[in-house]
Amino acid sequence: MSVFTPVTRPELETFLAPYELGRLLDFQGIAAGTENSNFFVSLEQGEFVLTLIERGPSEDMPFFIELLDTLHTARMPVPYAIRDRDGHGLRELCGKPALLQPRLSGKHIKAPNSQHCAQVGELLAHIHLATREHIIERRTDRGLEWMLAAGAELLPRLNAEQASLLQPALDEIAAYQAQILALPRANLHADLFRDNVMFEGTHLSGVIDFYNACSGPMLYDIAITLNDWCLDAQAGIDVPRAQALLAAYAALRPFTAAEAELWPQMLRVACVRFWLSRLIAAESFAGMDVMIHDPSEFEVRLAQRQQVAVKLPFAL
Repeated sequence: MSVFTPVTRPELETFLAPYELGRLLDFQGIAAGTENSNFFVSLEQGEFVLTLIERGPSEDMPFFIELLDTLHTARMPVPYAIRDRDGHGLRELCGKPALLQPRLSGKHIKAPNSQHCAQVGELLAHIHLATREHIIERRTDRGLEWMLAAGAELLPRLNAEQASLLQPALDEIAAYQAQILALPRANLHADLFRDNVMFEGTHLSGVIDFYNACSGPMLYDIAITLNDWCLDAQAGIDVPRAQALLAAYAALRPFTAAEAELWPQMLRVACVRFWLSRLIAAESFAGMDVMIHDPSEFEVRLAQRQQVAVKLPFAL
């Protein structure tokens, strides 16, 4: 159970009272979390998700609240901080920053098709378009500098095959760092995996878990997303699904020449980010009852991204 901070019913009832949403009917921990403690909460006036922020400084929380308010105002299917009777969206529970948000409808898609991927591409474009003119600045704590530092620290503990894959990727990040940071920017979800998007049938009904959101190059967000949504059986890129996602995105926000040039590198950067963070999590939580994603998935994806056949739909 990936609940790092347990909450008792009396503690939760006291916390929920200022929201004036009725009596607490039921609550349960959510096992899927790897960084924060999340609970489904049933109240007389509806279904909600309670999140206790376990990682990152509490001063980042106004960023998340403002970003989700911006996207909610732009009519996107995102959670947002519910305010209590005094107008507070960010509160504290068990010594941790806490948010109460609406529970979105729908189910996660394990085997997406081209239609699902096209809707995800549209969603990502809408997130970027809603924020690129008024970016809410937040520097990610899993950025290029972190990758270089974390990669260098982990290299001695990897086997020879792993090291021979990671070292050139780190060298590439160092070589292209300035060009990547100069790409067109907006606010990014930065973790738009299949388990963070819900569908009702074939309709995209919700996107969740913005706690890795930041400001940065839009192409990075696209690479992270495509690396999870458009996989073939060998962890390579499924061309029809990738083309559907990229075309749907580009129809709303056309790619630039610089983005088209750096596309293969960015796909590899996105693999490095999650390979490293999963390796660190596997070390940190070894032996604990915490859900740990398999680091080797992104090791394999990085190996597969050494050659990239799918190009961005860029028109000269």
